[in-house]
Amino acid sequence: MNQLCACRSLSGALLLTALCGLLSAPPAYAEEDARRATPPPGEALVFVFRIDTEPVAARVPVVVNTVLVGELENGTFITATVGPGRTYLRIGDRVLSTLSFVAAANLSYFVRVNAVHGQILVRTEVHLVSDAEGRRALVQSSFVGVAPAATALRPQPPSAPATAAPPTQQPSHAATPAATQPAAAREMSSSTESGRDWKLALIANGGAFKMAAADQVVAGLARTYDTTSKSVFGIEAEWRSEAGLALGGEVFNYENDLAATGSTGTFVSAQQKVLAVLVNGKYYFRVADWFFPFVGAGVGQSNATYSGGRRGKARGLAYQGLAGMEFRFNQIGLIVQYKNLVSTVGDAAREVNVGGSGILAGVSIIF
Repeated sequence: MNQLCACRSLSGALLLTALCGLLSAPPAYAEEDARRATPPPGEALVFVFRIDTEPVAARVPVVVNTVLVGELENGTFITATVGPGRTYLRIGDRVLSTLSFVAAANLSYFVRVNAVHGQILVRTEVHLVSDAEGRRALVQSSFVGVAPAATALRPQPPSAPATAAPPTQQPSHAATPAATQPAAAREMSSSTESGRDWKLALIANGGAFKMAAADQVVAGLARTYDTTSKSVFGIEAEWRSEAGLALGGEVFNYENDLAATGSTGTFVSAQQKVLAVLVNGKYYFRVADWFFPFVGAGVGQSNATYSGGRRGKARGLAYQGLAGMEFRFNQIGLIVQYKNLVSTVGDAAREVNVGGSGILAGVSIIF
């Protein structure tokens, strides 16, 4: 009888200990539920995780569609629910990185953030990665939480161990291969996975340009320029980095009329056409996602062609300074800039100052 009572007491103690352990233990399945969460019907789920190549201590703010969803440390991730269509991400504090892609309903997307050391501030690299790579990274990351401003997630309840489905039997939207993702998202994924931090921009502009010198000696004759130029236009192609640096080339054209006094006192009219070819370097300052002031400089060659009363060609060194602003709307930008071009053509004994300055406006297309 005493042995039976002792057994009952021991069983009760073990049961009480197990219950206390269950009540005091944290819900370890919370992170796994977040990894397997199902997007609300008709919406998409975005996982943003941070894995630094070389760990950086700074916390990185994450903004999804203008909403601050949280801050990431190295080895953490956060989730947000978005509607179908264009989705915008802004990562970082004062030095920002951006990413945009087209989200489709009932699909999950994985965005990797890599914080790197800068000279003054910490900057980030942001890439849309494949479903497989994203899920592998989440297993090694800590769950920060669901974005407070996002639609609540709907995690799947944990299944019993005996009937748990293997990882390959996850919901179809969570295991969708990259080949079946929307075309826009697939294109973004392939470009970011390859480490593409530079984008090509084509710029066309035109406006007002005025030569710096009116009275000059051209081909041995005193001539007076109409300093207000005509046919003022420029075409540029430049590679832009996410950090703000841009390198490229430019072709700039303008024309001016000039007159000279001949030996008989009559005026002989002529025309001057300048085609300047320059290599430019610029730096764009990100003030907002849509507003980028910039400064720049260029060096190259000016080619002057004369027609009318005087015919001939001359060339010489050219360099310029630039300052302006660009308003970006997705892949299209509107640019206003000030240009100061310094250039002389011809030999040392017969140099002609063809430089000047002006204000130009144009359109940019980013690929």
